[in-house]
Amino acid sequence: MDLGLVGLCLLVVIALYFRNNPLSHGGWFLMRRFINWFPLGMTYAFLYMGRYNLQVAKNALGVLMSKEDFGLIFGIGTVVYGLSFLVNGPIVDKIGGKAGIIIAAIGSSCANIILGIITYLVVTGQLQSNLVLVYSVAYALNMYFQSYGGVSIIKVKAYWFHVRERGVFGAIFGTLISFGVYFAFDWGQAIADMSRSGTHGGWLHQLVQRVFAVDTGRYDATWALFFIPAAILILWALLDGWLIKNTPEEAHFPPFDTHDASSGVMHIELTTLDLLKKVFGNPLMLLFASVELTSGVLRNGIMQWYTIFAKEVSQPPAGFIVQHWGLLLCYFGIVGGFTGGLISDKYFQSRRGPPAALLSAFMFVMTIIMASALYLSLGQRGNVPVLLGANAPLVVGFSALLIVMAVTGVHSLMSGTAAADFGGRKATATCSGLVDGCVYLGSGVQSVGVGLLAGHSWLWWPLFLMPFALGGTLLALRFWHELPAATRNYIDEVESQRTAAAKTAG
Repeated sequence: MDLGLVGLCLLVVIALYFRNNPLSHGGWFLMRRFINWFPLGMTYAFLYMGRYNLQVAKNALGVLMSKEDFGLIFGIGTVVYGLSFLVNGPIVDKIGGKAGIIIAAIGSSCANIILGIITYLVVTGQLQSNLVLVYSVAYALNMYFQSYGGVSIIKVKAYWFHVRERGVFGAIFGTLISFGVYFAFDWGQAIADMSRSGTHGGWLHQLVQRVFAVDTGRYDATWALFFIPAAILILWALLDGWLIKNTPEEAHFPPFDTHDASSGVMHIELTTLDLLKKVFGNPLMLLFASVELTSGVLRNGIMQWYTIFAKEVSQPPAGFIVQHWGLLLCYFGIVGGFTGGLISDKYFQSRRGPPAALLSAFMFVMTIIMASALYLSLGQRGNVPVLLGANAPLVVGFSALLIVMAVTGVHSLMSGTAAADFGGRKATATCSGLVDGCVYLGSGVQSVGVGLLAGHSWLWWPLFLMPFALGGTLLALRFWHELPAATRNYIDEVESQRTAAAKTAG
């Protein structure tokens, strides 16, 4: 049933894409653009499955991987992800998004195979020392290749979507991220359940046991969590090579001016140094990156830790949230992405600052509510933490989901949209790479911080997140009125034409 609901959501998103046509594109252009972004987006979604499967594996491994170990492994991986954009962003600006997404899919697939082999050796007792080091190196390799994914999808988007359409594409981008989270957590948990030794089920369960299980009476085939996403990514890499075109011109359409920061200067060739100067010499780009750093703390500060928190802290009233965490993240993420994108395009002339500020302020309020619920109800029963009070688990769970909703909106606007608007088509990958990279630098900060503090008390969890939400709000307010010059000129021209047409009609 869950898969059917997710499929229905995907159909709704596709329908909204075709209905949103403010520039009156022809039907074939809309269809060819769909053929472009759909495989790109699904590849990106399954890259998420090959990224957050580590968290599902941590719960499946139990005492073989502590919270501190997991926090350190994930933290190192996210820092590598963030720093990789300094190299990969300019590379993708040179080679194009199609080549970039294929590199991401194949590279991450290989890294997941390595992680699967390591997990096999750990579970079967053949590898017992330096687990943190071995996992950290392999996961860092995975995250290096993963970093090609986001910048590649945005690079291709920059050529196919006008600035006035990019808010809605940002919503689609957020939706694809949400599908990836669903694949990672719910499909990942299903794989973990099917890989447990001595269990029985349907044909898919039997297939997993037959392909991956070794000595089923003794070992859980946890390594399947890495091998299955690796196989899926190879399939999407093949489809990407067949279907994706970097620009409308490659698909035999006339040149398309998107009125971003590259308008009028597309003929100028930029060196790697030029691309980096365009990022680090632009105060607005640094502001976007700073907002994304705060959102990265909130984003993975919730997604990474809620299921671990729920496993340690008894909360029966929130059982539905725990059991369907990935599905609910998907739904709430879709709502957040479309909320931010539609508000930006429909009410603020495609300015990205207003919805980013509003959503960040909303996150700040939710962290206060979450911390208050934990403070009032977190007690100790022997050595086992428990939530006291009937409604406290629901307050914590829904606060976490609402934070994910808002942070998906902010992430879609900043990495998926604002960086491309102000960076322009020529520097999209470099600019969005810096901004997206800061998400994962923020994630690395929270991974280590929450991993250490939660060992003392889970109350520190929302308290650690709170100042970052407030900081994101204040930073976003600083670019409330900003638009690229070409976009502002385009809007003024359209308004002038409307005014002239109205006078003529009068």
